[in-house]
Amino acid sequence: MNKSYYLFFLIVLGLAVSSCGSSKKIVYLQPSANSDSLLAKAGLHDTRIKPKDVLSISVASSEPEASKNYNLFTPQTVDIAAANSLYSQPTLQSYLVSTDGTIDFPSLGKLKVVGLTRAELETVLQQKLKSAFTNEKPIITIRFVNFSVNVLGEVSRPGMFTTTNDRLTILDAIALAGDLTIYGKRDNIKIIRENADGSKKIIYLNLNDENIVVSPGYYLEQNDVVYVEPNKVKARSTAIGSAETLSVSVVSILISVASLVVNILR
Repeated sequence: MNKSYYLFFLIVLGLAVSSCGSSKKIVYLQPSANSDSLLAKAGLHDTRIKPKDVLSISVASSEPEASKNYNLFTPQTVDIAAANSLYSQPTLQSYLVSTDGTIDFPSLGKLKVVGLTRAELETVLQQKLKSAFTNEKPIITIRFVNFSVNVLGEVSRPGMFTTTNDRLTILDAIALAGDLTIYGKRDNIKIIRENADGSKKIIYLNLNDENIVVSPGYYLEQNDVVYVEPNKVKARSTAIGSAETLSVSVVSILISVASLVVNILR
C-alpha cells in the first residue's frame, strides 16, 4: 500500500509541475531581472505620418473669414425629391499623403509631411498661416482618419480594426481581437510593418516578457499586421484531425486511470 501511495504522490506532483510550466507560457508580462531599468526608459509615443495616410486638418480662429480659406468642405447635397429640400451637413475633406510624402494644402501648395508627428505638423501649419490672421494664431487640429491594424491567427476575433486614436499598443490590438486563444503562441508574436520608404520588416514579440513595453513593436503603426502562430498542440491537431486527437486523449486518460486503480488495489 505504501508503494501505491508513493506512486499516487508522484503522479500528483508531476501534474502540479506540468501545470506550473504551462502557466508560465500563458501569463503575460512576467518580470525579468533587468525589467526595472528597462521600464524606466519607456517614454511617450507619437505616431509619425507615412505615405498613403489620410489626415483630417481643421483650422479654427475667431476670424471665420480667414479660417474658411483653409478648411476644405465637401459640397452640400440636396434631395430635390424631398418635400422641404433636405440639405446634408458639410464635412471636412481629408488629405491623402502622396507617395512622395506631401499633401496639397490650400494657398500653401505642396507640403512635406511624411515623418512628422501630428503635433509637429500642427506647429508647422501655425507658423505658415499666422500671417493670414491679425489677432491670434489659428488653432490647428489634425487627426488620422485611416489608422487601422490587422490581427490574424490564433485570436478569438481576427480582422481589421480601425481606431481614431493613433496610439495603439499590441495589447490594445489583442484586446480588440478578443485575446489569444489557448492555442496561440505568446512568446513569438509577429508584427509585419511597412516603413515610409515602402520596405518591410518583421518584429518579434514575447508577450510573456514585460520588457516588450520598450520594444519597437509595442506601439503599433498604421497598417501593421499582427500574426499569432498556433502552438504545437494546435499544429498536431490540425495535422491528424480533431476527432483523432480527441480519441487519443480519451484513450490515454483511460489507460492512466486504469493503471492508477490497479496499483492502488494491489
